[in-house]
Amino acid sequence: MKYDTKILGIGYDTIIEASELLKKGEIVAIPTETVYGLAANALNIRSVKKIFTAKGRPSDNPLIVHIYDQSQVSLLAKDVSEKAKQLMDEFWPGPLTLVLHKKKAVSDVITGGLDTVAIRMPAHPVAFSILEECQLPLAAPSANISGKPSPTSAQQVFEDLEGRIPIIVDGGSCDIGLESTVLDVSVDPPCILRPGAVTREMIAELIGEVSMDEAVLDPLKKGAVAKSPGVKHRHYAPDAEIEIVKGTDIAVSRYVNRAILKDNVDGISAVVLCCQEHAKNYPFDKIILGSVHHPESIAENLFNSLREIDKGGYKKAYVQYYETEGLNAAIMNRLLKAANHNVIDVG
Repeated sequence: MKYDTKILGIGYDTIIEASELLKKGEIVAIPTETVYGLAANALNIRSVKKIFTAKGRPSDNPLIVHIYDQSQVSLLAKDVSEKAKQLMDEFWPGPLTLVLHKKKAVSDVITGGLDTVAIRMPAHPVAFSILEECQLPLAAPSANISGKPSPTSAQQVFEDLEGRIPIIVDGGSCDIGLESTVLDVSVDPPCILRPGAVTREMIAELIGEVSMDEAVLDPLKKGAVAKSPGVKHRHYAPDAEIEIVKGTDIAVSRYVNRAILKDNVDGISAVVLCCQEHAKNYPFDKIILGSVHHPESIAENLFNSLREIDKGGYKKAYVQYYETEGLNAAIMNRLLKAANHNVIDVG
């Protein structure tokens, strides 16, 4: 079905219109504090399938269900542990998704055939208002073409999904810019499947031991089951080839500058993605990610920067590998997926 896609500003009428469309089985792009989501009634399988069609999303990629009240967890999940309840009390509403044992009412279409369901309560006031108004749990992956960088503005959603969805609710730019942390609390110790703004350190401080899935920083092993969005299939990727360069600042800049010189000789347009502190090291085209001293600025700009690569017509991009503590784990997770784990160590 072809839609005349509209971008609607924030207002009570917009909340009502979005809620009515969702109750009628339509899909709607909504803002959250992480990225824009493509929402559908999680209890209406026909609606949920529209998400997969609009995004071109593989059917084995599980969806996150969004709620506005903790009481809704009992409709979707069972065997909720004390640790899970502690996490809900501390981090909800906010950028933390919990993976729990699902109830039969939750379709395999949402869970990718798994016996678990991923649930989160968004903190964005517009998303929260729509959830509260429509009184439905909403399945809502990122509102982009599957595999491409996630959108952090209504205009980016429009660029990806024009004609595929009826409306986009414009809630401004997303504050965080990276998708939520996904934590599997169906196992003990709980395991991070996708890092985000709620870091491993923050979680461990609250509940103790927390593990990190191997697929966070390494490719998913052949035949392994993906329990979280953003794990199995290539994600966040521009059309250009990305190379991640690991090493000291001096070694990285030396390698990248030589590589771009060669690219230019070969007629390949290339760009470097770098933090503002290292920009002076590169005399070539560059896209500034943010400050190395403020990873929040890099997280907020990351998907915009990946989109800028294609907008600039570049065929190749280079970016330095960052250490993976705190929020940097989430940043490197997205970069590694975008680069299809194309990493070179230059010492």
